[in-house]
Amino acid sequence: MSGAWPVGAEAIEMQRSEIIGTWRLLSYEVRASDGSVSFPLGRDAVGFITYTEDGFMSVSMMTSGRRSYADGDFRGGTDEEKLAAADSYVSYCGRYEVQGDSVLHHVEVAFFPNRVGTSPRRFVQLEGDRLLLTTPLMLIAGKEQVGHILWGRAG
Repeated sequence: MSGAWPVGAEAIEMQRSEIIGTWRLLSYEVRASDGSVSFPLGRDAVGFITYTEDGFMSVSMMTSGRRSYADGDFRGGTDEEKLAAADSYVSYCGRYEVQGDSVLHHVEVAFFPNRVGTSPRRFVQLEGDRLLLTTPLMLIAGKEQVGHILWGRAG
């Protein structure tokens, strides 16, 4: 995604109606203060984020091509399979609110338990059918980094 955002796109005050709908993940990268860029879920990560008219949101992202468990038991899987699945998936949902050029996600359910009860801020840039969500500095893989998550309208 580096350099993929259109030149001149600026964060602007938005209306909630502008983000309502379902968006497909185009790119998820994180940038460290030293300038390094990494892709926590791989360069070809997949996912969706949905914002509803009645104020709810849900996001799921994962590494593309995740391996299935050897057995078909929903609660099965070896420790190694469970670890690989957990390391390649991000998901949470709850209510949201728009504040100026950002959106707060009020997390009620999350795969990562530490996120429940938090309200992470995402800075928003809209350009046509593209939505860029940028995080404040956050701890990712032991380093303070900024997430850049690019979405395209799914419909």
